[in-house]
Amino acid sequence: MKCITCKGRGLCGRPVCPILRRLEETAALPRIGRRLEGLSPPEVFVGRHGYPLVRAGPMLPAGGSLDRPAELPNLSMDIGEIIAARSAMIRSESKIAIKDAQSPGRMLESIQQIALSSAPVGTEVTFCRPPQGNLQFDGVLCPSGPSGEISGMQITTNPLIPRKVDQIAEDRDTVAVDAVGELYSSGIGTDHISRMLSLGLLGRKRRLVPTRWSITASDDMIGKLLKEKVLDCSQFSDYYLFSGEDLGNHFEILLLPQPFRFELVEIWMARSVWAEEGFIGADGEDARPRKGYSHLAGGYYAARLAVLEHLAKRGRQAGVLAVREISESYWAPLGVWVVREAARAAMSAPPLRLGSLAEALEEMERRIRTPGSQWRKQAKLLASPVQRSLLEF
Repeated sequence: MKCITCKGRGLCGRPVCPILRRLEETAALPRIGRRLEGLSPPEVFVGRHGYPLVRAGPMLPAGGSLDRPAELPNLSMDIGEIIAARSAMIRSESKIAIKDAQSPGRMLESIQQIALSSAPVGTEVTFCRPPQGNLQFDGVLCPSGPSGEISGMQITTNPLIPRKVDQIAEDRDTVAVDAVGELYSSGIGTDHISRMLSLGLLGRKRRLVPTRWSITASDDMIGKLLKEKVLDCSQFSDYYLFSGEDLGNHFEILLLPQPFRFELVEIWMARSVWAEEGFIGADGEDARPRKGYSHLAGGYYAARLAVLEHLAKRGRQAGVLAVREISESYWAPLGVWVVREAARAAMSAPPLRLGSLAEALEEMERRIRTPGSQWRKQAKLLASPVQRSLLEF
């Protein structure tokens, strides 16, 4: 309602009006006809509306070119650059039943080939009519531009499919979670695994899975597998504080000398995206299998994955208190990948080693803009007894 009243005059206090930015980027799009040829990053999309009859297809850059692939969003880009790049990504769509993944037709088979590739794939698409629509934002997915229904498509370059990926895709006797584990252990990235899961290329019961579901499912499955390994490891003996900030997402991640627990506290500051008045919430788990979906949505599983990757690499377990503070500079939703990559970046930075919980919390409070009195009471982990290290005596 305030956006209708404001009409881009900045009354909300945000540094950039997301509505005006959407109009600017959409207006900057090149003219799109009924035929489009270019390099898919590789990227595919499976929608959820109409499930179990969904819309699926490859993503292609509007300024179609076989010389330069579309730039994938990353933390080195600012929000404006990411939106500009994503606004030019055209979503091609064809109605496909989810069970068609068991015996794909020519169209779906071509889309699956793009999903299997580890490098950009030349693709030519013909639309029923020129793609239409505005820049689409979502809390889980990356932004995307106009969309159009496919009347025909063909792959114009050979997909680069890693041997392990091809082997797992052909294996219909391995359940999906084991297939995901094999791929991840072989060095296949989470985005690649998510594409395969989405296009029905994993497991015994092959089904198309909406992209927004496959992203969180991949983070969750890989996280659970890493958690099983971490639970067999010895504990850290001190407190380690990891910090990092990217795209308005500030992480303070504290490892405590105790058996594995994970808790994420999210602080959405006033005027940050989705939270005009601000919001603080928390969720967590211990060594037992987690029950139910986190009310913090996909960001919970993305942050947990980043932490578990670090613990598994170090061969240690710990209690984990992760605080994610989202500032007003995060003015447009870019997708859950931001949470995963920002948390990974924080866990890759040299940590601060501390001798007591009091020191660690004092340092965290210096770095977090929101007063500790507002977020510490959300952290149930702090209310539990913490094993003291020998350095505290």
